[in-house]
Amino acid sequence: MIQIKNIYKSFSGKEVLNNISATFESGKTNLTIGRSGSGKTVLMKCMVGLETINSGQILFDGKDMTSMSKKERHLLREKIGMVFQNGALFDSMNVADNVRFPLRMFCRMTAAEMDKRVDFCLDRVNMKNVHSLTTSELSGGMRKRVAIARAIVTNPMYLFCDEPNSGLDPQTSIVIDSLIKEITEEYNITTIVNTHDMNSVMGIGDHIIFIYNGNLWWEGNRHNITKTTNPELNDFMFNNELTKLLKASALD
Repeated sequence: MIQIKNIYKSFSGKEVLNNISATFESGKTNLTIGRSGSGKTVLMKCMVGLETINSGQILFDGKDMTSMSKKERHLLREKIGMVFQNGALFDSMNVADNVRFPLRMFCRMTAAEMDKRVDFCLDRVNMKNVHSLTTSELSGGMRKRVAIARAIVTNPMYLFCDEPNSGLDPQTSIVIDSLIKEITEEYNITTIVNTHDMNSVMGIGDHIIFIYNGNLWWEGNRHNITKTTNPELNDFMFNNELTKLLKASALD
């Protein structure tokens, strides 16, 4: 479980996050949605330690990251997996070496143990027999699967995914969503996903927060989001004629 309490963040005096509090439970896909510039990416960066908050608390299973020592932060980092928006794979490495990279950084394993773990994770994301492929030989969906394999290779307790469906076609996006949800439930991971994809919201949104101008504007799940009367959330979700018709149909 991750809890954020009264998070404030500003850059050069401009407030980006304003008193945000939320709880993200383990074993559930927790989605953060909002327009570009709303503050959701900054919030994720604060939670993984890439940005420092001005005030508030970020609790990982009850332990406040903001008051941890350097050693404690390093130990916490070992428990975090990250799927970046563009995959962030290393072009100079093949698939197996990309997945193996976090093990070399954080884990004390023999080469044989690393190979076994890499094999397992690539198999888990349905990427068998691709170990020697270069990143340029991978499709967009394959890159995201390899990125997920790399994110879970250290057996993390916490998984952060920043726009994992960015640049993917709808069918491949569904596959990636399903994979993230399956892994979350299978290993009881605390998973937080930043997304603009309404298919993701409706497909895997066990818990959803909507950030609007740096504020927590709405909180719920995929079952009640279509029935919201929140005007800003409605404008975000139903921004074309087709989705407006779907909204009207859901309310009938």
